[in-house]
Amino acid sequence: MTRPLRIQYPGAYYHVTCRGNEKKVIFTDAQDQRAFLEKLLLSLEIYNVSLLAYVCMPNHFHLLATTPDGNLSEFMRHFNISYTSVFNHRHSRVGHLYQGRYKAFLIDSDNYLLKVSRYIHLNPIRIKSYAEKSIDDRISILLKYKASSLLGYFSVGKRRDFVNYSTVLDFMGGDNRSGRQGYRKFIELGIDQDTENPLESGKGIGIVGEADFIQQVKERFLSKEVFEREKPALRELRKIFEPDELIDNFACLISKRRCDICQRGIRSVERSMLMEFLYRFCRITQPEIGKLLAGIDYSTVSNSRKRLQVMLGNDLQLKRRFDKLSDQLIQISRGKI
Repeated sequence: MTRPLRIQYPGAYYHVTCRGNEKKVIFTDAQDQRAFLEKLLLSLEIYNVSLLAYVCMPNHFHLLATTPDGNLSEFMRHFNISYTSVFNHRHSRVGHLYQGRYKAFLIDSDNYLLKVSRYIHLNPIRIKSYAEKSIDDRISILLKYKASSLLGYFSVGKRRDFVNYSTVLDFMGGDNRSGRQGYRKFIELGIDQDTENPLESGKGIGIVGEADFIQQVKERFLSKEVFEREKPALRELRKIFEPDELIDNFACLISKRRCDICQRGIRSVERSMLMEFLYRFCRITQPEIGKLLAGIDYSTVSNSRKRLQVMLGNDLQLKRRFDKLSDQLIQISRGKI
């Protein structure tokens, strides 16, 4: 049976998990957990990876991370070897710590980042012995569980420096009191409704997302011909603009002032195009795009981009204009005009 293709590109989001060999424990106590986090922090710094959520369970762990440099495999190889070495030395053992290689799901960040973060944070109470406990009891268990990033989402004073809380909290309105309260309610709702595992939809293909996201990934990476053609380019792919830089260049190309396309309440094709170009060329999330455009909600950005895709499919003249603007922005990034 062939192993699933590791899909890697700059700015990708992943759910990653590793289970102990023969389902044996990989954390025996708090000291093991501290060593795990120390090696995790070092690997995050070396490979420029951003960690959004984590949880340490007795015989496995979960990570939610994004890779600005498209280097998940290198990061995980270094991290797993580092912690295995520490664990084996401390417990006077040799050999593999994990059951096979790590498992990773590519995540559609705009539609599944919140759900996957909740799935990770609810892991400590997803065991049979807690199934009959009340919602309040399970919430109490989570609030006492220290080997997780969850408490930092509820309280700034319980945060760890190496966790990026803002990306997820942006979906709740931002990293502020209201956003943190909203995320807590989101977690509690997941307990009350016993929500399904969002990763189930990704089994077999390794991608968790909406149909359009999965189709785009398949077209770009899972066709052998396309994959082989793009592989060299992927090593060099980075965001080609800073967001403010792209906005200024786009406004110049369409002969409009920045304020005319960025102010709140404006609805136009050009504004939707700008959202799409920010997403493609700046490698930022929809909540981040919303902040740039006068603080609109991420769902507004998502809906605008979806409407644009429909229009591009139905209007050939608009599609040609969009493609021309895209080519012009790429040329600007290369210093040709």
